[in-house]
Amino acid sequence: MSTKRVQDQVRESARSSTPLRITAGGSWLDAGRPVRDAAPLSLAGDDAIIEYVPGDLTLTARAGASLADIARVTAAEGQWLALDPFGASTGTLGATIATGSAGPLAHAFGTPRDNVLGIESVTGTGDVVRAGGRVVKNVAGFDLTRLFTGAWGTLAVITEATVRLRARPERDETIALALPAGDALEVWLAKLRALPFSALALEMVNGAMARALGLGDRALLLARLGGNAESLRAQLQAMRALGDVVSAPESTWRALAEIEPPGAAVARASASPSRLHALWARLAQHDGGSLSVGSLAHASVGRGIVRCIHRASESVSLATWLEHIARTEGTHIFERLPEHEWSAVPTRVDDPLSRAVRAAFDPQRVLNRGILGDIA
Repeated sequence: MSTKRVQDQVRESARSSTPLRITAGGSWLDAGRPVRDAAPLSLAGDDAIIEYVPGDLTLTARAGASLADIARVTAAEGQWLALDPFGASTGTLGATIATGSAGPLAHAFGTPRDNVLGIESVTGTGDVVRAGGRVVKNVAGFDLTRLFTGAWGTLAVITEATVRLRARPERDETIALALPAGDALEVWLAKLRALPFSALALEMVNGAMARALGLGDRALLLARLGGNAESLRAQLQAMRALGDVVSAPESTWRALAEIEPPGAAVARASASPSRLHALWARLAQHDGGSLSVGSLAHASVGRGIVRCIHRASESVSLATWLEHIARTEGTHIFERLPEHEWSAVPTRVDDPLSRAVRAAFDPQRVLNRGILGDIA
């Protein structure tokens, strides 16, 4: 769908007060609160890569371009878009930006807000807005690019984006170390954070997750290391000071991204990285009486985020799991829930500032109405 067609459909919806549900690949349709009684605005098929400048490490593509297609094009030049959101690689660039989704590589490369240089979008009034640019150094105007990133399509329909690429490391190796149990984890994580290099990714997985990934039954740290041969040797030597190091297949990261079974409930809780051990103990460790026994959990060491997955087959009821998450210290966000459970979750945008911003860009609230909990 061209930008002009998006513009025409949005304007018609605003005139008739008909809400729209923005779609493309469809892999995120069960994320966020339900968007009911809305007409689809599909960007599927609008997937062209408009411009790729390897020398500038930038790429511009339409919102419907899949992450897999972008990876294929950039790999030929030894580059990559270092965004690895959870879900299938058929997910689109537009959805990744709109939801602000990030995976383990955010440890080294940041989130979409750090990697999106510019966007073209259509607001809820049908106006075309171009923010940012197609170069890395661009400081013109208000930073609408960051505002629209992670807004879940409630401010504008993202139709095109320019992203920052990275050079692929000469070598890319994944290792695993057993996590210490109990109070020893706090000291161990402090030593890990003090190591004199930055890994590409540092992700903790609990025993249930390790088992689901085919990595045994113990809670593990998965570390993705990159660099030339000499750098990699030094990194491995430093990691061995924390325990026995074993190699893990590179495919582990794709398996982790796609681990959620259909119908799973997904939540994430966050605290400062220095408090990650406490969050992990409450949500992921198996201590006999733990609520989380059998639940899948993983955590970003650098970002202080624990992500929990409740499968329908678990012995702990979903209601009990939800209550446990909600009572956990720190900030928590529900990514996916059965439709009937959303009414019990507090709204995420019920504040004057959020409402004012929404009114400025989508006064009729036709774009993804209700997805963040705003009152329809």
